[in-house]
Amino acid sequence: MPDTIRAADALARRLYAAGCRTAFGMPGGEVLTVIDALQAASIRFILAKHENAAGFMAEAVHHRDHAPAILVGTIGPGTLNGVNTVANALQDQVPLIVISGCMDADEAQRYTHQVIDHQAVFAPVTKASFRLNAGAAHTIADKAVAIATEGRMGPVHIDVPISVAEAAVPQTAPVPRPKASPAAPSGADLATARDWLENAQRPVMIVGVDVLNQQAQTAVIEFAEDHSIPVITTYKAKGILPEDHALSLGGAGLSPLADTQLLPFVQAADLILCVGYDPIEMRPGWRDVWDSTRQNVIDISAVPNHHYMHQATLNFVTDCAATLQALSDGLDVQKTWDEGEIYKLKQALNTSFPRDDDWGPAAVIDTCRKVLPRDTIASVDSGAHRILLSQMWECYAPRALMQSSALCTMGCAVPMAIGAKIATPDRPVVSFSGDAGFLMVAGELATAAELEIAPIFVVFVDASLALIEKKQRERQLKNTGVDFAQHNFAAMGVAFGGAGVTVRSRNALKTALTTAMAAETFTVIAAIIDQGAYDGRI
Repeated sequence: MPDTIRAADALARRLYAAGCRTAFGMPGGEVLTVIDALQAASIRFILAKHENAAGFMAEAVHHRDHAPAILVGTIGPGTLNGVNTVANALQDQVPLIVISGCMDADEAQRYTHQVIDHQAVFAPVTKASFRLNAGAAHTIADKAVAIATEGRMGPVHIDVPISVAEAAVPQTAPVPRPKASPAAPSGADLATARDWLENAQRPVMIVGVDVLNQQAQTAVIEFAEDHSIPVITTYKAKGILPEDHALSLGGAGLSPLADTQLLPFVQAADLILCVGYDPIEMRPGWRDVWDSTRQNVIDISAVPNHHYMHQATLNFVTDCAATLQALSDGLDVQKTWDEGEIYKLKQALNTSFPRDDDWGPAAVIDTCRKVLPRDTIASVDSGAHRILLSQMWECYAPRALMQSSALCTMGCAVPMAIGAKIATPDRPVVSFSGDAGFLMVAGELATAAELEIAPIFVVFVDASLALIEKKQRERQLKNTGVDFAQHNFAAMGVAFGGAGVTVRSRNALKTALTTAMAAETFTVIAAIIDQGAYDGRI
């Protein structure tokens, strides 16, 4: 056995050791060695039709296997196509390893075709950016995994010069640096927090995606149940507490209609526990919604509060599970919200989002939730339908509804559904897209066909950028740049090798869903709805 390997192999083997089994992207001459190394390390490379979509496929796989996601792009335009998905990974806390091919430094001084400073481009939208070199190949690979997955997760970029990818490096890698042990609070602040918890009569938890990244969801459930504390989640954290649980108040952050019910409840609390909560998902209506000089507010976060969306009375930069245990140990259970406020709020939220429409976006969502199995994995694109669906779609497990929560990227739902189906072929997977977002990524239907997978793609067809058109009307501005032609989305499904059906009623949608679940190929379901159908609903 040779005592050296390629530098690209050192990178690929470290990613395999981190649990990675799939990578996504588009090849170019500059990354052929990298792709060969990934394949040699038993990391399957999957060809997408656009690097931005490839990044979202990679994210969806990460949500299933918890390993770092991998995006591969070639020099210049290929790598730059992925910038949006990398920025999304930073804001949505996705440990995305971005591997780009580049010219050797000496060659770039005289041959400038397609040459651009990838590191300068990615510096603002990653946790770190490296240029691989042979002498430090093992170290850079280990650093990339550590930085991407520790603290608050996020993307790391590695630029790989052509000759470095081929360079010989020692086969034996240094021992990877062990992860830091989870930290828990202690001392006077912990004693104060425990006193607040023990005496709280109206506590509430606001839970975010740090909990999922730290795999602390069991700790949250046990803490909520032990202390009878209702739980509000961000949209990205939906399902941490099953949303049919008596203490679950669902997701929050985008719907002003939901906020009219949720915010008064939060403002009435005497103890607010922010657990792994990053308010980057929230709209301005959640800025300073409580008074930390009047209410007891505890913030448990992976990083210090530099966002200033809210302030807390006590700030713990600690591990979520360890902190909840330290707060809870030995405390007696107290009765909370003893006038039935939790039940009343759940009922008010249900009333705010009625499910009895004959037809329209709410009827589409309600029908899909009733027909599709409880363990369905869903993804949703940005737009008016996302706000409505995120309130109406009950999640019973974490990551059961995937979306671009912080950056709110259009076109993410279809590739996320493809990635989820690759990672969990035995579970039903459905994506919900607006017609404009679907058009951005329709070419990825070819990827689904080539992979022989069968997700269901539901498209809300109203020939409009519905959320922007609604805002335009509300500001009494002229209708400009928001309407477009009504296209035959069902035919697109057939053209790319799947099935397609257009529906205009609940019964037709139910039939289409039932057929799609039994199909061997993907299905595009085009649900025709009226323009303006979201008015008063979100």
